[in-house]
Amino acid sequence: MTIKDLSAQTGYSVGTISRVLNGHPNVSEKARAAILEAVRESGFELNANAKNLKQQHATSILVMVKGSSNELFRSLLEAIQRRLSKTRYPVNVEYLDEDDNEVLQALRLCREKKPLGILFLGGNTADFRTDFSRIDLPCVLVTRDASELSFGNLSSVSSDDRLAARRGLECLIRLGHRHIAVIGGNMELSDVSRLRYEGCIDAFQAADIVFDPKRDYMGVRFSYQDGYRATQALLSRGRDFSAIFAAADVMAIGAMRALRDNGLRVPEDVSVMGFDGLKLGDYLIPSLSSVAQNVEEMARESVSILLDQIENGAEARYELVGVAVKWKESIKALEE
Repeated sequence: MTIKDLSAQTGYSVGTISRVLNGHPNVSEKARAAILEAVRESGFELNANAKNLKQQHATSILVMVKGSSNELFRSLLEAIQRRLSKTRYPVNVEYLDEDDNEVLQALRLCREKKPLGILFLGGNTADFRTDFSRIDLPCVLVTRDASELSFGNLSSVSSDDRLAARRGLECLIRLGHRHIAVIGGNMELSDVSRLRYEGCIDAFQAADIVFDPKRDYMGVRFSYQDGYRATQALLSRGRDFSAIFAAADVMAIGAMRALRDNGLRVPEDVSVMGFDGLKLGDYLIPSLSSVAQNVEEMARESVSILLDQIENGAEARYELVGVAVKWKESIKALEE
């Protein structure tokens, strides 16, 4: 009999059973009693070599960051590390390219580093849907909703990206803007990019504004450089727009620089709104308007959920964190 057999027999997770067998204190008395009774009835014996190997390695939390230039993830990572530094768990951080399959990379790192659990900062649900069943550790997907995936060991903490993007566009529309360009990501590789794009479309349709994605949308990487290049490309098309909505603050900052380099003022000539609410945006001239995510709450909930799964065998949870549209100096109402 194996630990997985005990899991199937008792209904408790592999992680919970392992903690009981290794004398870990963070298990409910009810779970401990039920598991020990099943062990006695089955005559199960824990392999000493396997136990010692596990104790040597399985002590850390793995944090996988998708995109090395994502400033939101950098802020999230700092907040997560602050919280985990107060626990007994060391942290291993791995950076991935935006185009990487984070689940396949996680499988490789599980073999190499043997973590207790994983926090995924960013991810594509297609990758999880295809490959995640091979991972049996507690995991939390941060900034992306995992509720539709229905894996018992995969929780999530996220914002409603579609609704949040719609709220940002609606703010610009209420200010009188009807010719709005949108800079987003690659919708084939990024669920966040797709959802934020769909939120924009929802706002345009509700306001009866015609939006031509071939002319008014640029799908690029989430970076300063690509926000700059996307804006240059939009300007080269000769399109007359009064506002730009960018699906990330880093893109918006790149857009502001491109506008300035082309002799356009923000917000006098073109209003600019981003998404994420990075602290950096407060110190720009003009300060950046943005759909702000609550980084501290995301970090707190993500760490809390993962530790609850690791230490108590808790079930998967799916938390939504609210956003706030921050109106600052980079946007203005159009004159009548």
